[in-house]
Order: sequence, then structure tokens, then C-alpha cells
Amino acid sequence: MPAALRCESLEKRYGSTVALGGVDLDVAQGELLGLLGPNGAGKSTLTKIACGLVRATSGRAEVEGTPAGSAEARAAIGYLAELFRFPDWLTADELLVLHQDLAASEGGRGERSELLGLVGLGDARDTKVAAMSKGMQQRLGIAQALVGSPRLLMLDEPTSALDPVGRRVVRDLLRELRGRGIAVALSSHLLSEVELVCDRVAILVGGRILAQGTPAELARPRGAEVETADGVRSFPDARREDVPRIVAELVAGGGQVYGVRLLASTLEDAYLEAVGAA
Repeated sequence: MPAALRCESLEKRYGSTVALGGVDLDVAQGELLGLLGPNGAGKSTLTKIACGLVRATSGRAEVEGTPAGSAEARAAIGYLAELFRFPDWLTADELLVLHQDLAASEGGRGERSELLGLVGLGDARDTKVAAMSKGMQQRLGIAQALVGSPRLLMLDEPTSALDPVGRRVVRDLLRELRGRGIAVALSSHLLSEVELVCDRVAILVGGRILAQGTPAELARPRGAEVETADGVRSFPDARREDVPRIVAELVAGGGQVYGVRLLASTLEDAYLEAVGAA
């Protein structure tokens, strides 16, 4: 099957300003990809090109093998912008009816009930948008992105306004969607959230991808600490396979070993290194 999203040598320029400088990126079917980067890195531009809202200067973007922006590609995508505003006078149910009409979805009341339940708003069907907290509106936004059973979700900062409970609801939802084979490209500044839920991460800085891989692949070994009777001993160059030898040598020298901890950099460390290098 073709990739849910494929970008090849994707460039976008606004005059002399380079928003994207040749991005190569694939999102596999059912994969949850985290897009990380500082403000102005090009995350939103990439998302809008994929959705057909912005036209690339050069290169190409495809959704399930069809050109981004085509009717087939748009039908396969669900989208939630970072800054959105729903009509205050609509209820949650009425808003989803509107988006069902826009997406030509025939899911009816059953689809609306399922989506509101998925995002934890099952009891808010008749609540007007004006009466909702920002977090509730954010979750309603994710529900509208799922109208019509899209196979690729483009979510721009979907957890930015959520409290810890709301973020957990969204994490559980994203795992559920992955289990259903839906691909998700998630732009976020919350590195801890991305590390918890994403299969793979791409770090975008200055319109270019500087690093990508699983959170574990982007982390780097940083040695080991051994707790002994004389205190904690640090071995900054040690690798996992070195640990048995280190412990054996300490014990042979009369030391008492109580525990070993392997150290590794976090996704935040990898992100800061990429941004700093740029």
C-alpha cells in the first residue's frame, strides 16, 4: 500500500523566505508521527500543503499515492488547525452535522455519537460551543477531524489547551486510532506527549528535517551509574554490554554493588541538540 503521506523534495518559498527547504518524509499507514520544531520551523506549512490549503513551490506531496490537494487526497484527510474557531451558537451535535455535510459523510447520528464518545464528550451533545471550555472545544475539534472516517489525520497542536486529564484522553484516542490503521501526523511543542505516544519523530528546523527516527533511536547512550557501598560511581563511556564487566571488576576489588542504572538522553535532549546545531 502507498504511504499515507509522502513528501519528496518539498519546498515552499514566500519571496525570499524559505518555509520548507526540501523535505523528504513518509508517514506509513497506521503510523503515529510526531512533528517537532520551534515556531517558524515549517510544521504548519507542511501540514497545510498536505491538506491542499497551500501549494508547494516545488517537489511533491502525496496522500495515499494521489497528489495533495486533489479530491481523492482531501477525502482521505482529517484536519485540525492550531488556531480554530467554531460558531458559538452551535451545539456539539450540530457542529458535527455541519461537518458531516461538508465531508459528504453518511454516518448520521451513530457516527456523531461514536466520535463524541471517543473524545470524552458523550454527555455534551447538546452543549453549545460558547459554553465549552477551551479544552472541550479542542476535543470537539478532534471529533470533527474524524468525521467521514479519514485514513490520515493532520493535527496541529491538538493538546495545547488540554489539562493532564484531557491530554490523557487524547493519548488514548490516538492509540485507538492507530489500532484502527489510521495514520496521524501530530505537530506539537509538548515533547513529553510526543515521546509517550508517537511511533516516530521528525525534528524540523528552518524548513528542513534535521533528525528523524523512533524516540529510542534519537536518544543517545550516556554511560552508566553504579550504586555501591561507597556511593554512586559514574562510567560516562559505558555501554550496556560493558555493565557485567564493570560490576565484576568492582566486586572483585572488594566492592559491594546495589544497583546499576543505564543513562540515555531524552527526546528533549535530541530536540535541543538539533535546534542548537541549526
